[in-house]
Amino acid sequence: MALCHSADLVDGGLALAFDVRYAGRTCRAFAIRYRGQAHAYLNRCTHVAMELDYQPGRFFDGTGQWLLCATHGAAYHPGTGRCAGGPCRGGLIKIALSENAGLVRWHTAHDLQPAAF
Repeated sequence: MALCHSADLVDGGLALAFDVRYAGRTCRAFAIRYRGQAHAYLNRCTHVAMELDYQPGRFFDGTGQWLLCATHGAAYHPGTGRCAGGPCRGGLIKIALSENAGLVRWHTAHDLQPAAF
């Protein structure tokens, strides 16, 4: 599914939010760019199922090196989603992306589908 133009994701910058259906429930997800690569995750902290961003689209810490949960301070590696510190249980749920011809696309999976409105 087409998500955005490649230029819409800037290294360490604002994330692009989108909705998905994960395990039968509509959830927010986000896409970022980190070290030149596009990545996407469910917007759900593994400590408590709350959205991570402290303002819309703001997930990175001030250095652009970590994704932070604004509520609990858990830190996640932007390229893998793995917990790097703070209160978290495992890593963020990654959403497969591909990038080609200036477009970023996200890919469905068994438990991950487009949100229906």
